[in-house]
Amino acid sequence: MAKLRLTMACWDYDRTRALLEDRIPVDGIELTYLNLPVEETFFRMLRHREFDVAEMSLSSYTVSLFKEDPPFIAIPVFPSRFFRHSCIYVNRDSGIRTPQDLIGKRVGNPEYQMTAPVWIRGILSDEYQVPVTSVTYFTGGEEEPGRPEKLALSLPPEIRVQPIGETQTLSKALESGEIDALYTARMPSTYRNGSGRVRRLFEDYHAVEREYYLKTRIFPIMHTIAIRREIYAKNPWVAESLYKAFAEAQRIVYADLEETAALKFMLPWLHQHVEETRQTMGRDYWPYGLGPNLPVLNTFLRYHYEQGLSKRLLTPQEIFASETFESFKI
Repeated sequence: MAKLRLTMACWDYDRTRALLEDRIPVDGIELTYLNLPVEETFFRMLRHREFDVAEMSLSSYTVSLFKEDPPFIAIPVFPSRFFRHSCIYVNRDSGIRTPQDLIGKRVGNPEYQMTAPVWIRGILSDEYQVPVTSVTYFTGGEEEPGRPEKLALSLPPEIRVQPIGETQTLSKALESGEIDALYTARMPSTYRNGSGRVRRLFEDYHAVEREYYLKTRIFPIMHTIAIRREIYAKNPWVAESLYKAFAEAQRIVYADLEETAALKFMLPWLHQHVEETRQTMGRDYWPYGLGPNLPVLNTFLRYHYEQGLSKRLLTPQEIFASETFESFKI
């Protein structure tokens, strides 16, 4: 019997590279892996549904579930996770020295529904008493003008969001002081250029993020893997086939990180870093699957609802293909 041919758009990660290089089989599937940067993948999948399977912003995926006919179903695979304290940038003349100084300020978000700012806003509210409604949000391209929200939003009136000008960028607006702060996923060019006008809110972000993890046990999830729902409806087995393949690709990387004959990654003290990470977060510090991620997912879904992006509070069990929740035992 011929295999089901599927196209998948995903970036080139160590944890997915075995799939990109066709080194492991996907049960019943002939997979064409398109190595695309996340912004392109998200735009093309959300706007035009060009791929059968795609890496997707967890927030965008959650927003899509409230459409009349939800177009996607996800599996609990998370190619991108990221502590985001390091991703709050401020203008040096804004008067922002502590998180609470953000209250009443003008804050850029490339898109309000973007996953990284959802986590940042939620963490600031939970950990530093900076209410989501206490700032005015400005949206638009970080480095290129003209970036719209990829999905139409209907937000409550107490959440103030407005686009920047058609020729403006958030990166330059932050440097000039037109906005006071920026919550983002990508480091802005006006921070990299070293002018000193843009700085991080949390300069010692590693210590802050480690303390946050030890307190909450949360390693924020950024992206998931989404399948076009019409494909899943006709072939529900594809969810488990893809889940198994992603898990095997990740297992290969975990093994590579333990290799001591030669360094497989260009980090001189790789093994010390791995050992420290495992001491703090356990051996499976980047878990896939529903069970080990319930606390993280429940927190994210609460943030999504509190920030006006979800019409009701969802549960993790509602947003993933149920076939991936358990597996056979011998």
